[in-house]
Amino acid sequence: MESSSLPRQVFLFTGHMVDAPGRALPRLAPLQVAAAATRIDAALDASDAGPGDIALTQGAAGGDILFAEACVERGVDVRLLLPFAESEFIARSILPSQDGEAWYARFIALRARLAEAPLEAPLALGPLAKDDDPFVRANHWLLESALAFGPERLRCICLWDGGGGDGPGGTRHLIDAVRDAGGEVIWIDTREL
Repeated sequence: MESSSLPRQVFLFTGHMVDAPGRALPRLAPLQVAAAATRIDAALDASDAGPGDIALTQGAAGGDILFAEACVERGVDVRLLLPFAESEFIARSILPSQDGEAWYARFIALRARLAEAPLEAPLALGPLAKDDDPFVRANHWLLESALAFGPERLRCICLWDGGGGDGPGGTRHLIDAVRDAGGEVIWIDTREL
C-alpha cells in the first residue's frame, strides 16, 4: 500500500446496541441515544475526524449507526463489516431493538450514503468454522482491517458500560483486543449519559 493511499486515522467503533424492549439489564436505553450521539460527535471532533480518515464498524442499531452517521457527516470513509449476510444482520442486530423499524430506516439511509456496500463476513471470510463464534470473528476482522493501515493510525471509540457482554465477541472483547494491540481507546461510558 502506497503511503499516499493511507488514511490519516482509522476509527474503529464498538459499542452497545440500543436496548431491546424488556431488556433486564439496560445498557443503552432509548432515552440515552441523543446523549450518546452528542458524545460520539465530541469524540470525533476531538480527534479531528474528517476526509482522509476511515471508519470501521458493524452497523447495528444504536452506537454503530450513531457513529457511522456522524462519520459520514464529516466526510470520513465509512466501511461496514457485517458478521452475517446483510438480511440476517438486519434480523439479528437492528430489528429486535427498541424502535427497530426506525433503526432499520436509518441503516438503509446510511447504507445509501456509503461509497461501498457493506461487507459480509460469510462472503469476505468464507463459511464460519464449526467451533467459531460469528461475533468473535467479526471483532477480529474489524481489528485486523484497522491494523492493516498501521497501528499508529488506530483510534477505537467505544460506547460501553464497562461490563461484560451477553455472549462471546462483545464490546469488552474488542476493546481488550485493541488494547492488546497497543491501540488508543476513547471510552464513552453509557453509565454517565
